[in-house]
Amino acid sequence: MRRPTFTRPRVRGAAGAALAAMIAATAFAAPVAADVAAPDVPPGETASENMTHLSNQPKNGALQGTGSDIAFQGKYAFAGNYDGFTVYDLSDKENPEQVVQVYCPGSQNDVSVYKDILVLSTDSSRSDDSCASTSLPATEKSAWEGIKIWDISNPLAPEYIKSVETSCGSHTHSLAPSKDGRNLYAYVSSYSPNATFPDCQPPHDFVSIVKIPLQKPTSAKVVSTPVLFPDGGYEGDPDRRASTTSGCHDITTYAKYDLAAGACMGDGILMDIKDRERPKVISQVRDTENFAFWHSATFNNDATKVVFTDELGGGGLATCTGEYAPELGANGIYDIERGRHGKKELELKSYYKIPRINTADENCVAHNGSLIPVKGKDIMVQSWYQGGVSVYDFTDSSNPRELAWFDRGEGVSSGGTWSTYYYNGYAYSNDLGIGFDTFDIDDSIDGKAERVKQKSLNPQMQEPFGR
Repeated sequence: MRRPTFTRPRVRGAAGAALAAMIAATAFAAPVAADVAAPDVPPGETASENMTHLSNQPKNGALQGTGSDIAFQGKYAFAGNYDGFTVYDLSDKENPEQVVQVYCPGSQNDVSVYKDILVLSTDSSRSDDSCASTSLPATEKSAWEGIKIWDISNPLAPEYIKSVETSCGSHTHSLAPSKDGRNLYAYVSSYSPNATFPDCQPPHDFVSIVKIPLQKPTSAKVVSTPVLFPDGGYEGDPDRRASTTSGCHDITTYAKYDLAAGACMGDGILMDIKDRERPKVISQVRDTENFAFWHSATFNNDATKVVFTDELGGGGLATCTGEYAPELGANGIYDIERGRHGKKELELKSYYKIPRINTADENCVAHNGSLIPVKGKDIMVQSWYQGGVSVYDFTDSSNPRELAWFDRGEGVSSGGTWSTYYYNGYAYSNDLGIGFDTFDIDDSIDGKAERVKQKSLNPQMQEPFGR
């Protein structure tokens, strides 16, 4: 989720505005009109015959904010919320149990885990770095934003041990361990600078890299801020509501291949991260016809493809009504090809968007997902806000096709599903409004994947399967 670039200045200091307000702020006429069909998913739980909704754990207690990202380790899922994070025990995979709730407000609270470390992103201006902080305008120099580091050696008793302030906060972050295993690097993504924000000054064309020594995580600090866009990046297009590049929204690392893919507002990039502290952009692409906001990235298993998502409208638009062309608010599927002198280059092959028609009151656009570990195939499960959950095959990059889906229909959730990830035989989803969901996918799709046992899953820190 993001805040829109052209409709208003970046709003900081609130732990998540109401979705209705965001929709009003981002609404604009559809750039491309098409024949509009009647909505084909009525209110209430509806799924294809090869996908089953098993359970929902409702939001409760102190964490009443927006549900955000998820990370997994061992038998636990760590689910972010604008008010903190929740730990679920997945021992009963079909009906997870909430075992810990940590109150620590600061949107988005996107979460990653690595060994005994949990990292939480704060991208709203706070009075300080504590879990008792309050909102503060970003125009005040004393305001704090950045990452919070927790010790989860005991997942049932997370301990907050360190904070690191970063320029423009931390909208999201992505982890990359060093080759010697001694350090963990966090690539901090943030964007939308403003001359009135003392800690978020234009042009903000860099990424903050935080080094976390695993033996002494309390020594974590920013070690570099490499410029990724020396030419300033894409200038944006107000007519399409296409965003100016001023930082990255999300970066996905793939340490095995020393690669990272950045979704950077107006640009998509591929980076060489052999030197973890000095990443180098090796390929840069723009889609000045269809993409409006490069939001996130997912490699396929052998790092020969990248799926970039376009969060047209910042998560508040109903782009699945049929009024928007199938290339808008969609995934862009890129092959990584060898160009001149063996250089790796991104090459657009196709777009993928869910085929169902939604109502004009259902926000629907491409959002967070992960691979389903079926060896030899490229299959992904992905959230589409109120468009629901989609499972699709992009093994043929030029001809992606949907395999299964789930959709609650209009009015059941206040915003729909933020992130859906596959972990050890099941798909788990964090809904903005109504909690944590579990899905079973038919064996005809994920039968081989069910035999893959993962020790952890951070969707923004990919690791290979089936090797």
